[in-house]
Amino acid sequence: QVQIVESGGGLVQAGGSLRLSCVASGSTFSIGAFGWYRQAPGKQREMVSAISGGGNTNYADSVKGRFTISKDNAKNTVYLQMNSLKPEDTGVYYCKLVLGTYALWGQGTQVTVSS
Repeated sequence: QVQIVESGGGLVQAGGSLRLSCVASGSTFSIGAFGWYRQAPGKQREMVSAISGGGNTNYADSVKGRFTISKDNAKNTVYLQMNSLKPEDTGVYYCKLVLGTYALWGQGTQVTVSS
């Protein structure tokens, strides 16, 4: 049974930094793909960044150059380092695990960036 738990969200001023963590239990961690998504109230959920089992990464244009996704297989953890935060980055951030046709979402962590 795989379980995903996100953490690291909080309140930060514009220009500040935050580091989100996604801990995923289970034997599929090293070969699965992970993605970070975010959703603001009244808006659709959007992909922020993703990392494949082989370590290839992808970023939304809006966060490119500011966010960095990484993973530590030994700790079964995926990270999202967020720098130069903007008020537009505010939302609930979710971690998603994908392995073939299997997908599992975390509960989400709130990120609020003040002006």
